[in-house]
Amino acid sequence: MAAQTLTRSLGRVDLIAMGVGTIVGAGIFVTTGVAAATKAGPAIVLSFVLAGAICALVALCYSELASMTPLSGSAYTYTRETLGETPAFLVGWNLLLEYAVAASAIAIGWSGLFGAALDSLFGVTLPKAISAGPSDGGIINLPAVLIVAALIGVLVFEVKLTAAVVKTLVALTIGVLVLVIAVGAPHLHPGNWSPFLPFGVHGIAAGAALAFFAYLGFDVVATSAEETRDPRRDLPWGIIGSVVIATGLYVAVSAVLTGVAPYSSLNNAAPVATALASFGAGWIGKVILVASVVALTKGLLMVCYGPTRLVFAMSRDGMLPKALCHTGSRGTPVRLSLLLGTIVAAVAGFLPIGTVAELVNIGALFAFVIVALGVLILRRTAPDRPRPFRVPFLPAVAVAAIAGCIWLATTFEALTWLRFVIWSAAGLGIYLFYGRAHAATAPDTALPVPVPAGGAA
Repeated sequence: MAAQTLTRSLGRVDLIAMGVGTIVGAGIFVTTGVAAATKAGPAIVLSFVLAGAICALVALCYSELASMTPLSGSAYTYTRETLGETPAFLVGWNLLLEYAVAASAIAIGWSGLFGAALDSLFGVTLPKAISAGPSDGGIINLPAVLIVAALIGVLVFEVKLTAAVVKTLVALTIGVLVLVIAVGAPHLHPGNWSPFLPFGVHGIAAGAALAFFAYLGFDVVATSAEETRDPRRDLPWGIIGSVVIATGLYVAVSAVLTGVAPYSSLNNAAPVATALASFGAGWIGKVILVASVVALTKGLLMVCYGPTRLVFAMSRDGMLPKALCHTGSRGTPVRLSLLLGTIVAAVAGFLPIGTVAELVNIGALFAFVIVALGVLILRRTAPDRPRPFRVPFLPAVAVAAIAGCIWLATTFEALTWLRFVIWSAAGLGIYLFYGRAHAATAPDTALPVPVPAGGAA
């Protein structure tokens, strides 16, 4: 029988690094500029505070369920335990949309930064035909396709290699952001913060909704449960810790970016480079630009990692074809990594970043609402079940998380909702005609998870 298990080799530091590595990436180096220019203006700082606060509430709910259900699949697995197969499939299906589209958007952003670095360092401008999709006047975004291919190559090896690469690049990313703050702070112009609310109070919520793109990292941590040595103890640390650290960095960097350059000038794929260029950062700006490319690589690596573990769980349960949960000799889902990598590369190569960004967030918000609801349901239906981590101040925290997510979802355009409905309908069709007939009995997640000798890192 084909292998259907993953290798437990991740510790607490690995999880926090993976979470921060995913969150602190595209959100700062790509989404910050788009959100400031089109949604919130300088009030993007408050948008990140709001998004971070709501995500912290959701992260608490994730932590309780993750400590109780230490298996791959994240919100999909939790929903199957609390609400049943049909809602679980829809959550997993929308998380798949979230991850795949996020990876594509990050790859497009990476391509923009890579092109900017080539131009800044060597005066080389990539031809538009191979650096943009058809809707942007090109043929294919080749750098985006190639970076996805390279990172899928990393993912097919042991997860320990992925974690080692991420920890190294997280340290570099934080160093880059500290440098951005230090270099930009002396060049702040308060006039750039006026008007502070060019889009009104509604703009803060709209910016926060788009900023949710930046907070996918803690969900990636949850998907790694089956590869964590002591998931009941370390998953809450990884989930909550990554949200707290990332929010502080986002607030500081977005304040600097909108303070050194007019917010309207940041609506591009490389807002950090644009802001630094506004005051002639010179060679420091070039260093930061190159480091930004490297840092964004790390975020893309983790967002490519997430959907492989999600689909692994769904296929092992029979919701999707069982062949997808086959693992190779290194304990990783090689076939699945190659398949999803091909899809991500195709989307990144041919679609513009504006088309894909909001689709990520609506899928995430849907999953977050279901997770918070699941905590409330399990507290009532299984009050005596062991909970290594318990959400404090329940039901207030879960209710606030649900209300916050619904509020942010109301800011999306009608077309985003239409795409969400069409995608969900397609998923429901797959479940009704395939998943329902092939679904296996839910795994007994109440059993203790073995911890290898040596404990967690």
